[in-house]
Amino acid sequence: MDIAYIPSPSRGVLYLGPVPLRAYAFCIILGVVVAVWLGSKRWVARGGAKHTVGDIAVWAVPFGLVGGRLYHVITDHQLYFGDGKNPWNAFKIWEGGLGIWGAIALGAVGAWIGARRRGVPLPAYADAIAPGIALAQAMGRWGNYFNQELYGRATTLPWGLEIDKTLPDGEVVKGVYHPTFLYESVWCVLVAVLVIWADRRFKLGHGRAFALYVAAYTVGRFWTEWLRIDEAHVYFGLRLNDWTSIVVFLGAVAYLVVVGRKRPGREDPASIDPAAHLSEDGAEGGAEGGAKAGEKDAKDAGADRKAGVPSRSVDGKPAPEPAVVAAEKTGKDVENPI
Repeated sequence: MDIAYIPSPSRGVLYLGPVPLRAYAFCIILGVVVAVWLGSKRWVARGGAKHTVGDIAVWAVPFGLVGGRLYHVITDHQLYFGDGKNPWNAFKIWEGGLGIWGAIALGAVGAWIGARRRGVPLPAYADAIAPGIALAQAMGRWGNYFNQELYGRATTLPWGLEIDKTLPDGEVVKGVYHPTFLYESVWCVLVAVLVIWADRRFKLGHGRAFALYVAAYTVGRFWTEWLRIDEAHVYFGLRLNDWTSIVVFLGAVAYLVVVGRKRPGREDPASIDPAAHLSEDGAEGGAEGGAKAGEKDAKDAGADRKAGVPSRSVDGKPAPEPAVVAAEKTGKDVENPI
């Protein structure tokens, strides 16, 4: 009796006329959408404004894609440069090849830029988006399935992945291999669940939820990387990405311990996002416009008090204090610089 292995996809591209729809790109886009959706819900629950996560993602996502591709091209440069190689293939991102380490590193730079523009502390933003990133990775790994790439060693396990493809050099690969894409996808889902649970249980803040995601992810990545058989640089018996996993894991654990001792608990919900405390008009205009609107509200309120006019209200209830007035009372900077 034949064992029912996981079949290879018949193709990874669909065409709408001349327009190609690539499964690899679709998986990445779907992951980004889910990450922003979940991150927004978590950000609002922490006291932030509804659209802040999406506004910062406009910076983080492009930077992350560039960083992921750069890491892949630099660490696997032999695939694109040298005798018989075409350097222009380095730009063919749809064929696969995004290094998560570069994506997170340069994506963090983009997030920092976006957070600075919004007056948002980056560690708090990272905590909110962490489980969403893990789910985005889980979805993105299915792009490797459609590209028939990054599979593991040969196996006879019933969940083995059937591969039947022709490499660019004409070599035909046909057999049953470990579905490392599936292993990592499942692991990333478990990491997302772990971060959400730990965040609720221990009130993680100041970047610790993000550090937990990084530490947990590297554990699973070390194992799946060890199973893979695609070409990679090996040092002292371990693939480069295994060494990277070890270093990143140690750094994430150290961050958890040090920050946990110095800054336990979470940030004050009222301090993480100026846009959440501005008037509706100010929020629509962004952080800068909102700050100006807040200043105007403060001046109007002062004028009302001098004239003996009661505070303005909505539906019979006292109007919320403008952000600037609240900042004056609490001593907290409305711009909340990082």
